[in-house]
Amino acid sequence: MKDAMQVEILKDGSIKVETDKVSSGNHMSAEAFIRFISEQAGGKTTRVAKGHRHTHEHEHVEQEG
Repeated sequence: MKDAMQVEILKDGSIKVETDKVSSGNHMSAEAFIRFISEQAGGKTTRVAKGHRHTHEHEHVEQEG
């Protein structure tokens, strides 16, 4: 099984993370990485399942000041 994540910063500032199946040995690390990105960027997190694949999107919130 190939453990891989594709991370993309979209034009609207949101962060998109796509994964295929992740092995059980790496699953917790992958979840922790996605959670870390979400916490550091702030904003709303949305998860969308695509068959056996999972897509994790995060909207970036601009702060004025």
